[in-house]
Amino acid sequence: MVRPAALTLEQPAQERAAPEPVPRVPLPELREEARHCRRCDLYKHATQTVFGEGRAGARLVFVGEQPGDREDIAGRPFVGPAGALFDRALEDAGIARKDAYITNAVKHFKFEERGKRRLHKRPNAGEIKACKWWLDRELATIRPDVVVALGATAAQALVGRAVPVLRARGPADFHGQAGFITVHPSMLLRIPEPERKADEYRKFIADLRRVRKMMEKIEAA
Repeated sequence: MVRPAALTLEQPAQERAAPEPVPRVPLPELREEARHCRRCDLYKHATQTVFGEGRAGARLVFVGEQPGDREDIAGRPFVGPAGALFDRALEDAGIARKDAYITNAVKHFKFEERGKRRLHKRPNAGEIKACKWWLDRELATIRPDVVVALGATAAQALVGRAVPVLRARGPADFHGQAGFITVHPSMLLRIPEPERKADEYRKFIADLRRVRKMMEKIEAA
């Protein structure tokens, strides 16, 4: 299979070594096992594990950061405000969400309480590494053509180290897996200026269209 040209992120030789094979486990079994995950301490305060969802044979996988407050309650990824924007962006880019598999690098909601509100708190490197166990198994089972990292946490999980998203934005090689790095849709929600927000949304759509073209090239090869 011919892969499209991709940005290779420089890393030490030991990080470039081929990883050990990851077993393929049916997604329903993985999801059930993940319900009882204790690989890090985030489970102690989260409502539940929020596993990925989508087709087991999906050619395209999107990896976000972690579930938010809405996702933690619903038990599904990307159903909050960022998820609504993501759905709109997928439609504008000509990608059907039902044809993709959508998950997060970290499966439990990490937050800090402010009165009655639970505010998002970014996962640390240890939590990302602990949860990579689940992501590896999701990808091994699905075997997608393209994996898209939405934001810095997803990119770090897939590359194995911190990644400057805006500089690395574009096609990427995730240890032999064709990939693409772009921003997380929640970033767009945090932009206060309407003009800048609209411009960043157009850039995000352009990224998703490039992902679609990557898949078309792979399919045609």
